[in-house]
Amino acid sequence: MKYVIPVIFIAVLVYALIKRVNIFSAYSRGAGEAIKFTFTLLPTLICIFIMCQLFERSGLASALTDALSPAMSALGIPKELTKLILIKPFSGSGSLAYLTEILESHGADSYISRCACVLYGSSETVFYISAVYFAACRQKKRLLPIIIILISTAISTIFACLLCRFL
Repeated sequence: MKYVIPVIFIAVLVYALIKRVNIFSAYSRGAGEAIKFTFTLLPTLICIFIMCQLFERSGLASALTDALSPAMSALGIPKELTKLILIKPFSGSGSLAYLTEILESHGADSYISRCACVLYGSSETVFYISAVYFAACRQKKRLLPIIIILISTAISTIFACLLCRFL
């Protein structure tokens, strides 16, 4: 397993030599494009990071957690996971902090901790990934893909907790 990346690297180099590609020129061109892409992505990422901090520090995360807890409980999702579910689409590091808090307070083998681990591992930072994707493709219709992702995340959250209950 530790040889996978070196083998891929060597295979790409051999393929480039066979196709007579100027490897250094292609690499330089790609690195230049990556730098340009980074600068187009940077304002969006800064905005997302600021929004995550505002979401948490303004108290909106706690207010939404309290408001959504009854609905989450009705769907079979423990109320302790509400904050994790709310922050995960925005911030991977923020959700990792909540996961750690859940594991410390409920123990690693509890139902809530198992659900939290499955939710953390099976969901994605939707808005971060969307920012990267939309910055790269310049697509104008951004709302529909985000809605679809959030709905699928909600459905997978419900099923994850259901599976953890029985396993």
